[in-house]
Amino acid sequence: MWLNIVGIGEDGMAGLSAASRMALGEAEVIIGAPRHLRLLETSGQAASGAEGATAFDDGGALRGRTAAELIEWPVPFAAGIERVLALRGRRVVMLASGDPFWFGAGSVICRHLAADEWRVLPAPSVFSLAAARLGWALEQTVCVGLHAAPFNRLRPQLASGARLLVLVRDGAAVGELAAWLTVQGFGASTVHVLEALGGPRERMRSLRAAGGIADEVLHPVTVGIEAMAASAVAMPCAAGRPDGLFEHDGQLTKRPMRALTLSALAPRPGERLWDIGAGSGSIGIEWLLSHPANQAVGFEADPQRADRARRNALALGADRLQVVTGRAPAVLEGQPAPDAVFIGGGLSEALLQTLWARLAVGTRLVANAVTLESETVLANWHAKHGGHLLRVELAEAAPLGGRRGWKAAYPVVQWSVTR
Repeated sequence: MWLNIVGIGEDGMAGLSAASRMALGEAEVIIGAPRHLRLLETSGQAASGAEGATAFDDGGALRGRTAAELIEWPVPFAAGIERVLALRGRRVVMLASGDPFWFGAGSVICRHLAADEWRVLPAPSVFSLAAARLGWALEQTVCVGLHAAPFNRLRPQLASGARLLVLVRDGAAVGELAAWLTVQGFGASTVHVLEALGGPRERMRSLRAAGGIADEVLHPVTVGIEAMAASAVAMPCAAGRPDGLFEHDGQLTKRPMRALTLSALAPRPGERLWDIGAGSGSIGIEWLLSHPANQAVGFEADPQRADRARRNALALGADRLQVVTGRAPAVLEGQPAPDAVFIGGGLSEALLQTLWARLAVGTRLVANAVTLESETVLANWHAKHGGHLLRVELAEAAPLGGRRGWKAAYPVVQWSVTR
């Protein structure tokens, strides 16, 4: 074992365990972000040695005395991984914030290492510190890291009474987050600004999102949100979200049919969907909203619709949706194999033949048809390969003169089958 991943908090060396201090004392190389290195230098436990090195004084806490080369983690982040791996064979400490496996760098670096090459020595995570300051039960609190992700990731989680702890990139992002909450209809939410938790600079303030953030905010910062808004603003949890949530040009699988389609697709954690003829992207988006580990690729021949699907995904917190512009089946080449496939547009005999030949056994396939020609295709494939053939006829009440009547939509035939 040559690499110790040491979690460090705002209290620097003073907050480290004996094992973490020992690892630092024995290290030949210490690599970390400039902020982490400063925490060591200003904690009263580090004394300057030769140029480019720091001597760690035991100060009654560290055993022995060791000079270690200090390396600042380079930009971009991936370059730091290469730098760490190049140190293999030396005694190395990699510094990370708090718990390196809570939205930290630990899991990223360990993908490149064998299990016997590293160990982790965590400090309390910033989520734990924030929950302790606020008196919140951590297991009942949504924890989200948004250092490099859009605020829209929070959209599915926002509902009156919800509590969220959010990590953001810097102090300026706190005001941006408060403004975003207000635009979403959650301006009445209480925003707790928790700065530099666990260290001498620690500060905590509480305010209304709609009031904005006027003062400078220290980094690192955690934002606690007690969401408050009219219930109608919250997104439903069940499949078949309201049609009004999606921007579209009429190319949209409507809410009742979308619910039936998602039920037939039966998303399971960690699975990948191909949404062929993505249109507004509604099926792929709802697939992603069903579980945070799910993946989805939407294929759309119309560039404008493809852009619209991307906008919908971003707005509804499903920016993981990958939208590929092109016509199936050619556009499917080179794509990672799916666990489920939905055909919402472009259904043809040729497309089904191509899919049937390339899909792995166990892949679920769902296709919706509206025209007589596409219905015939599905009826023939059902006769040959089985599965479930469903005809859905929906009608909604609508004005009829001074009274009301039923306005019928086109019937939809749905074929679902497991390869």
